[in-house]
Amino acid sequence: MLAISSLKLLAQDLVADNMLMFQRDYGGWPKHYHEDKIDYNKVYADVEKATIADESNMNDGTIDNDATTKEIRHLLKAYKINGNKKYLDAAERGIKYLLKAQYKNGGWPQFYPDLSSYRHEITFNDNAMINVMNLLYDLSLQKNELDVVDKSLIGPAATAVKKGVQCILKTQIKVKGKLTVWCAQYDEVNYQPAKARAYELPSLSGEESVGIVEFLMRLPDPSKEIKLAITSAVNWFSDSKITGIDWVHKKDASMPKGFDRVVVKDASSVVWARFYEIDTNEPFFCGRDGIKKKNVADIEYERRTGYAWYGTWPKDLIEKKYPEWLSKNKG
Repeated sequence: MLAISSLKLLAQDLVADNMLMFQRDYGGWPKHYHEDKIDYNKVYADVEKATIADESNMNDGTIDNDATTKEIRHLLKAYKINGNKKYLDAAERGIKYLLKAQYKNGGWPQFYPDLSSYRHEITFNDNAMINVMNLLYDLSLQKNELDVVDKSLIGPAATAVKKGVQCILKTQIKVKGKLTVWCAQYDEVNYQPAKARAYELPSLSGEESVGIVEFLMRLPDPSKEIKLAITSAVNWFSDSKITGIDWVHKKDASMPKGFDRVVVKDASSVVWARFYEIDTNEPFFCGRDGIKKKNVADIEYERRTGYAWYGTWPKDLIEKKYPEWLSKNKG
Protein backbone atom coordinates (compact mmCIF):
# COMPACT_ATOMS: atom_id res chain seq x y z
CA MET A 1 0.00 0.00 0.00
CA LEU A 2 1.29 3.46 -0.92
CA ALA A 3 2.01 5.83 1.93
CA ILE A 4 -0.30 8.82 2.28
CA SER A 5 2.55 11.15 1.28
CA SER A 6 3.07 9.16 -1.93
CA LEU A 7 -0.63 9.33 -2.76
CA LYS A 8 -0.46 13.10 -2.29
CA LEU A 9 2.36 13.36 -4.82
CA LEU A 10 0.28 11.41 -7.33
CA ALA A 11 -2.72 13.73 -6.98
CA GLN A 12 -3.64 15.24 -10.32
CA ASP A 13 -4.49 18.78 -11.36
CA LEU A 14 -5.52 18.78 -15.02
CA VAL A 15 -4.98 22.52 -15.43
CA ALA A 16 -1.52 22.41 -13.81
CA ASP A 17 -0.51 19.36 -15.85
CA ASN A 18 -1.55 21.11 -19.04
CA MET A 19 0.45 24.15 -17.97
CA LEU A 20 3.54 21.95 -17.62
CA MET A 21 2.93 20.69 -21.12
CA PHE A 22 2.64 24.16 -22.68
CA GLN A 23 5.62 25.75 -20.91
CA ARG A 24 8.36 26.73 -23.34
CA ASP A 25 11.92 25.49 -22.89
CA TYR A 26 13.10 28.93 -21.71
CA GLY A 27 10.41 29.17 -19.01
CA GLY A 28 7.63 31.33 -20.43
CA TRP A 29 4.18 30.46 -21.75
CA PRO A 30 2.36 31.33 -24.97
CA LYS A 31 -1.21 32.60 -24.98
CA HIS A 32 -2.37 30.65 -28.03
CA TYR A 33 -2.39 27.08 -29.29
CA HIS A 34 -2.65 27.22 -33.08
CA GLU A 35 -4.21 30.71 -32.99
CA ASP A 36 -6.83 29.84 -30.36
CA LYS A 37 -6.66 30.73 -26.69
CA ILE A 38 -5.13 27.84 -24.74
CA ASP A 39 -7.77 25.74 -23.00
CA TYR A 40 -6.14 24.40 -19.85
CA ASN A 41 -9.30 22.52 -18.88
CA LYS A 42 -9.18 20.34 -21.99
CA VAL A 43 -8.11 16.70 -22.05
CA TYR A 44 -5.71 16.69 -24.98
CA ALA A 45 -5.38 13.68 -27.29
CA ASP A 46 -2.00 11.95 -27.55
CA VAL A 47 -1.39 13.37 -31.02
CA GLU A 48 -2.03 16.89 -29.68
CA LYS A 49 0.32 16.30 -26.76
CA ALA A 50 3.04 15.21 -29.19
CA THR A 51 2.52 18.36 -31.26
CA ILE A 52 2.64 20.58 -28.18
CA ALA A 53 5.85 18.90 -27.03
CA ASP A 54 7.41 19.47 -30.47
CA GLU A 55 6.61 23.19 -30.16
CA SER A 56 8.31 23.64 -26.79
CA ASN A 57 11.17 25.59 -28.39
CA MET A 58 8.93 28.19 -30.03
CA ASN A 59 9.75 31.80 -29.15
CA ASP A 60 6.17 32.86 -28.41
CA GLY A 61 6.43 33.30 -24.64
CA THR A 62 4.47 36.36 -23.52
CA ILE A 63 2.99 38.32 -20.62
CA ASP A 64 0.02 39.39 -22.73
CA ASN A 65 -3.51 38.30 -21.70
CA ASP A 66 -2.23 37.20 -18.26
CA ALA A 67 0.06 34.62 -19.86
CA THR A 68 2.99 33.36 -17.75
CA THR A 69 1.89 35.17 -14.57
CA LYS A 70 -1.38 33.23 -14.57
CA GLU A 71 0.41 29.92 -14.98
CA ILE A 72 2.97 30.66 -12.26
CA ARG A 73 0.28 31.53 -9.73
CA HIS A 74 -1.81 28.46 -10.53
CA LEU A 75 1.16 26.10 -10.40
CA LEU A 76 2.18 27.40 -6.98
CA LYS A 77 -1.35 26.91 -5.65
CA ALA A 78 -1.38 23.40 -7.11
CA TYR A 79 1.99 22.65 -5.52
CA LYS A 80 0.69 23.67 -2.10
CA ILE A 81 -2.30 21.36 -2.54
CA ASN A 82 -0.71 18.39 -4.28
CA GLY A 83 2.94 18.59 -3.28
CA ASN A 84 4.01 17.82 -6.85
CA LYS A 85 7.49 19.37 -7.13
CA LYS A 86 7.18 19.55 -10.91
CA TYR A 87 4.68 22.35 -10.37
CA LEU A 88 7.07 24.29 -8.15
CA ASP A 89 9.99 23.75 -10.52
CA ALA A 90 7.94 25.00 -13.48
CA ALA A 91 6.80 28.07 -11.56
CA GLU A 92 10.37 28.93 -10.58
CA ARG A 93 11.49 28.56 -14.19
CA GLY A 94 8.68 30.95 -15.12
CA ILE A 95 9.87 33.48 -12.55
CA LYS A 96 13.42 33.27 -13.86
CA TYR A 97 12.03 33.86 -17.35
CA LEU A 98 10.29 37.04 -16.18
CA LEU A 99 13.46 38.30 -14.52
CA LYS A 100 15.46 37.65 -17.67
CA ALA A 101 12.89 39.34 -19.92
CA GLN A 102 13.03 42.65 -18.04
CA TYR A 103 14.83 45.50 -19.77
CA LYS A 104 17.67 47.26 -17.94
CA ASN A 105 15.44 50.34 -17.74
CA GLY A 106 12.87 48.38 -15.72
CA GLY A 107 10.21 47.78 -18.37
CA TRP A 108 8.97 44.49 -19.80
CA PRO A 109 8.28 43.73 -23.45
CA GLN A 110 4.98 42.12 -24.37
CA PHE A 111 6.79 39.05 -25.78
CA TYR A 112 10.16 37.50 -25.06
CA PRO A 113 12.33 36.33 -26.76
CA ASP A 114 10.35 37.34 -29.85
CA LEU A 115 10.84 41.12 -30.01
CA SER A 116 9.55 41.63 -33.55
CA SER A 117 7.00 44.28 -34.53
CA TYR A 118 5.46 46.00 -31.45
CA ARG A 119 6.28 43.02 -29.21
CA HIS A 120 9.45 44.77 -28.06
CA GLU A 121 7.63 47.76 -26.59
CA ILE A 122 7.27 48.32 -22.86
CA THR A 123 3.72 47.07 -22.45
CA PHE A 124 1.14 48.20 -19.91
CA ASN A 125 -1.64 47.13 -22.28
CA ASP A 126 -4.12 44.74 -20.60
CA ASN A 127 -2.04 45.10 -17.40
CA ALA A 128 0.79 42.98 -18.85
CA MET A 129 3.70 44.64 -17.04
CA ILE A 130 1.66 45.30 -13.90
CA ASN A 131 0.74 41.60 -13.64
CA VAL A 132 4.45 40.81 -13.62
CA MET A 133 5.23 43.46 -11.04
CA ASN A 134 2.44 42.33 -8.72
CA LEU A 135 3.73 38.76 -8.90
CA LEU A 136 7.35 39.74 -8.24
CA TYR A 137 6.28 42.09 -5.46
CA ASP A 138 4.35 39.23 -3.84
CA LEU A 139 7.52 37.15 -4.12
CA SER A 140 9.58 39.86 -2.45
CA LEU A 141 7.04 39.90 0.40
CA GLN A 142 6.66 36.11 0.51
CA LYS A 143 2.88 36.24 0.20
CA ASN A 144 0.03 34.92 -1.97
CA GLU A 145 1.56 31.45 -2.50
CA LEU A 146 4.95 32.97 -3.43
CA ASP A 147 6.34 31.99 -0.01
CA VAL A 148 7.25 28.50 -1.28
CA VAL A 149 9.55 29.81 -4.02
CA ASP A 150 13.31 29.36 -3.75
CA LYS A 151 14.58 32.08 -1.42
CA SER A 152 17.42 32.92 -3.79
CA LEU A 153 14.82 34.56 -6.07
CA ILE A 154 13.59 37.04 -3.45
CA GLY A 155 16.44 39.53 -3.89
CA PRO A 156 16.29 39.59 -7.71
CA ALA A 157 12.51 39.99 -7.56
CA ALA A 158 12.78 42.97 -5.19
CA THR A 159 15.40 44.58 -7.45
CA ALA A 160 13.21 44.03 -10.52
CA VAL A 161 10.27 45.71 -8.79
CA LYS A 162 12.38 48.77 -7.87
CA LYS A 163 13.53 49.08 -11.48
CA GLY A 164 9.95 48.66 -12.68
CA VAL A 165 8.73 51.44 -10.41
CA GLN A 166 11.36 53.80 -11.84
CA CYS A 167 10.19 52.88 -15.34
CA ILE A 168 6.60 53.66 -14.36
CA LEU A 169 7.60 57.07 -13.01
CA LYS A 170 9.64 57.88 -16.12
CA THR A 171 6.79 56.99 -18.48
CA GLN A 172 4.01 58.97 -16.78
CA ILE A 173 2.98 61.48 -19.42
CA LYS A 174 3.30 65.20 -18.71
CA VAL A 175 1.09 67.60 -20.69
CA LYS A 176 1.75 71.32 -20.45
CA GLY A 177 3.89 70.75 -17.39
CA LYS A 178 1.26 68.64 -15.61
CA LEU A 179 1.50 64.91 -14.89
CA THR A 180 -1.42 62.90 -16.27
CA VAL A 181 -1.53 59.11 -16.76
CA TRP A 182 0.12 56.52 -19.02
CA CYS A 183 0.01 55.20 -22.55
CA ALA A 184 -0.66 51.49 -23.08
CA GLN A 185 2.80 50.94 -24.58
CA TYR A 186 6.14 52.76 -24.95
CA ASP A 187 9.29 52.70 -27.01
CA GLU A 188 11.79 50.94 -24.75
CA VAL A 189 14.67 53.20 -25.79
CA ASN A 190 13.28 56.73 -25.55
CA TYR A 191 10.24 56.12 -23.27
CA GLN A 192 7.91 57.80 -25.76
CA PRO A 193 4.28 56.64 -26.16
CA ALA A 194 4.15 54.18 -29.04
CA LYS A 195 1.72 52.52 -31.42
CA ALA A 196 0.95 48.80 -31.10
CA ARG A 197 -1.82 47.34 -33.25
CA ALA A 198 -3.37 49.59 -35.91
CA TYR A 199 -6.16 50.67 -33.55
CA GLU A 200 -3.86 51.12 -30.52
CA LEU A 201 -2.27 54.51 -31.09
CA PRO A 202 -0.23 56.70 -28.73
CA SER A 203 -2.70 58.03 -26.18
CA LEU A 204 -3.60 58.58 -22.56
CA SER A 205 -5.13 55.31 -21.36
CA GLY A 206 -8.31 55.35 -19.31
CA GLU A 207 -7.99 51.66 -18.52
CA GLU A 208 -4.37 50.55 -18.16
CA SER A 209 -3.50 53.56 -16.02
CA VAL A 210 -5.80 52.26 -13.28
CA GLY A 211 -3.75 49.11 -12.73
CA ILE A 212 -0.56 51.15 -12.62
CA VAL A 213 -1.92 53.46 -9.91
CA GLU A 214 -3.26 50.55 -7.88
CA PHE A 215 0.16 48.91 -7.99
CA LEU A 216 1.89 52.10 -6.83
CA MET A 217 -0.57 52.30 -3.95
CA ARG A 218 0.64 48.89 -2.73
CA LEU A 219 4.08 50.27 -1.96
CA PRO A 220 4.84 51.09 1.70
CA ASP A 221 6.31 54.46 2.70
CA PRO A 222 5.84 55.96 -0.77
CA SER A 223 8.28 58.68 -1.80
CA LYS A 224 7.10 62.19 -2.71
CA GLU A 225 7.58 61.23 -6.36
CA ILE A 226 5.31 58.20 -6.03
CA LYS A 227 2.70 60.19 -4.11
CA LEU A 228 2.71 62.85 -6.81
CA ALA A 229 2.37 60.21 -9.53
CA ILE A 230 -0.66 58.66 -7.80
CA THR A 231 -2.41 61.93 -6.97
CA SER A 232 -1.79 63.38 -10.43
CA ALA A 233 -3.25 60.31 -12.10
CA VAL A 234 -6.32 60.29 -9.87
CA ASN A 235 -6.88 63.98 -10.58
CA TRP A 236 -6.70 63.19 -14.29
CA PHE A 237 -9.28 60.44 -13.90
CA SER A 238 -11.59 62.85 -12.10
CA ASP A 239 -11.13 65.52 -14.76
CA SER A 240 -11.55 63.08 -17.65
CA LYS A 241 -14.78 61.32 -16.68
CA ILE A 242 -17.60 61.46 -19.20
CA THR A 243 -21.08 62.00 -17.81
CA GLY A 244 -24.52 61.59 -19.34
CA ILE A 245 -23.80 58.68 -21.68
CA ASP A 246 -23.38 54.92 -21.48
CA TRP A 247 -22.06 52.33 -23.92
CA VAL A 248 -24.40 49.37 -24.18
CA HIS A 249 -25.21 46.19 -26.05
CA LYS A 250 -28.16 46.65 -28.39
CA LYS A 251 -29.91 43.65 -29.90
CA ASP A 252 -29.84 43.86 -33.68
CA ALA A 253 -30.65 40.76 -35.72
CA SER A 254 -29.28 42.41 -38.85
CA MET A 255 -25.75 42.45 -37.41
CA PRO A 256 -23.32 39.50 -37.70
CA LYS A 257 -23.28 38.85 -33.94
CA GLY A 258 -26.94 39.66 -33.42
CA PHE A 259 -26.12 42.86 -31.51
CA ASP A 260 -24.32 46.17 -31.78
CA ARG A 261 -22.46 48.36 -29.25
CA VAL A 262 -23.87 51.85 -29.14
CA VAL A 263 -23.64 55.06 -27.11
CA VAL A 264 -26.90 56.07 -25.44
CA LYS A 265 -27.89 59.01 -23.28
CA ASP A 266 -28.02 58.21 -19.56
CA ALA A 267 -28.05 61.05 -17.06
CA SER A 268 -26.90 58.76 -14.22
CA SER A 269 -23.97 57.20 -16.08
CA VAL A 270 -20.27 58.00 -15.67
CA VAL A 271 -17.75 56.38 -18.00
CA TRP A 272 -14.21 56.83 -19.28
CA ALA A 273 -12.86 56.36 -22.78
CA ARG A 274 -10.19 53.77 -23.42
CA PHE A 275 -8.03 56.29 -25.29
CA TYR A 276 -7.64 60.06 -25.03
CA GLU A 277 -5.62 62.38 -27.28
CA ILE A 278 -2.43 63.32 -25.44
CA ASP A 279 -2.48 67.00 -26.35
CA THR A 280 -6.23 67.74 -26.24
CA ASN A 281 -7.49 65.06 -23.80
CA GLU A 282 -10.35 64.31 -26.21
CA PRO A 283 -11.54 60.68 -26.52
CA PHE A 284 -10.88 58.98 -29.84
CA PHE A 285 -11.61 55.65 -31.48
CA CYS A 286 -9.80 53.76 -34.18
CA GLY A 287 -10.48 50.84 -36.49
CA ARG A 288 -8.08 48.55 -38.27
CA ASP A 289 -7.41 51.30 -40.82
CA GLY A 290 -5.53 53.23 -38.12
CA ILE A 291 -7.56 56.41 -38.67
CA LYS A 292 -8.76 58.26 -35.58
CA LYS A 293 -12.49 58.93 -35.24
CA LYS A 294 -14.33 61.11 -32.71
CA ASN A 295 -17.31 58.76 -32.51
CA VAL A 296 -17.17 55.03 -31.83
CA ALA A 297 -20.07 54.57 -34.26
CA ASP A 298 -17.74 55.62 -37.09
CA ILE A 299 -15.40 52.61 -36.83
CA GLU A 300 -16.11 49.24 -38.41
CA TYR A 301 -18.50 46.81 -36.73
CA GLU A 302 -15.84 44.19 -35.95
CA ARG A 303 -13.73 46.62 -33.91
CA ARG A 304 -16.71 48.49 -32.50
CA THR A 305 -18.03 45.30 -30.90
CA GLY A 306 -14.67 43.63 -30.29
CA TYR A 307 -12.84 46.12 -28.07
CA ALA A 308 -13.45 47.91 -24.77
CA TRP A 309 -13.85 51.51 -25.96
CA TYR A 310 -15.61 52.78 -22.85
CA GLY A 311 -15.60 51.52 -19.30
CA THR A 312 -15.88 52.35 -15.60
CA TRP A 313 -12.32 51.22 -14.79
CA PRO A 314 -11.31 54.13 -12.47
CA LYS A 315 -14.62 54.25 -10.54
CA ASP A 316 -13.60 52.07 -7.58
CA LEU A 317 -10.16 53.67 -7.51
CA ILE A 318 -11.55 57.20 -7.23
CA GLU A 319 -14.43 56.47 -4.87
CA LYS A 320 -12.85 53.94 -2.51
CA LYS A 321 -9.24 52.88 -2.98
CA TYR A 322 -7.62 56.28 -3.38
CA PRO A 323 -9.40 57.87 -0.37
CA GLU A 324 -8.34 54.90 1.77
CA TRP A 325 -4.76 55.19 0.53
CA LEU A 326 -4.74 58.96 1.05
CA SER A 327 -5.88 58.65 4.66
CA LYS A 328 -2.87 56.42 5.35
CA ASN A 329 -0.34 58.50 3.41
CA LYS A 330 -0.95 62.13 4.29
CA GLY A 331 1.93 64.52 4.34
